[in-house]
Amino acid sequence: MLATSLDVDAPAFEEATGWHLRPEGACKGDVCVPLPDEARVRLDALAERLGAPLVHDADRGLYALGPSTVSGRALTTAKAADFELPGLDGNPFRLSSLRGQKVLLVAWASW
Repeated sequence: MLATSLDVDAPAFEEATGWHLRPEGACKGDVCVPLPDEARVRLDALAERLGAPLVHDADRGLYALGPSTVSGRALTTAKAADFELPGLDGNPFRLSSLRGQKVLLVAWASW
């Protein structure tokens, strides 16, 4: 969700995120997160309760709310599945060969 302010009106929030504001809080499916009962949603408070990232681009005056971790669509661990790919030398390389080391995986797609 993109916003120009930390305060977002409820209908815009619901349309942009798929979360619905009810008396029990922000709800998506069977998951509800308690929120203050207000006509506007405060993104910084919401991000903390949803476990969602919130970033601010001061140069453009935008806030971006990322996906929540309570919806089940975000990663719940930092463990990657083991896989094997051909190395630059043509020999197979397994991710598990780096076990015990910190690893940064970068994925890219042209589409």
